[in-house]
Amino acid sequence: MLANRLRALRRAKGLTQQELAGALEISASAVGMYEQGRREPDNETLTKFCRFFGVPSDYLLLDGAESPAGPPELGEFLEDFRRRLLAQEGLMFNGVPLTEEEITQVVSAIEVGASVAVNKLGRKSGGKDV
Repeated sequence: MLANRLRALRRAKGLTQQELAGALEISASAVGMYEQGRREPDNETLTKFCRFFGVPSDYLLLDGAESPAGPPELGEFLEDFRRRLLAQEGLMFNGVPLTEEEITQVVSAIEVGASVAVNKLGRKSGGKDV
């Protein structure tokens, strides 16, 4: 159970094993072994996983536990998307290399587009106008 859920959570965040290992300050081989079910994390490492992914330990360890996470927020997704774009070396659009500012503007344009789409439908988000 732990192995499958760790792998699914990592993939849902779009991370490699190496990236997750770096974020948690553990080795990439340890992440791989946890995901293969060949090793179990100690309590400290389990706590790191829970905090990083925002899930209770029951979700990682028990078969019947369901994820407390609701649907992902577009804002969180876009921030992660922006970070990943900025991490890409030599990113281009129509053959032209993009600057950091241009990448940020691309993500902002997506946010504006989402806001326009939601407002056009007359919907509100979280009790606030979008």
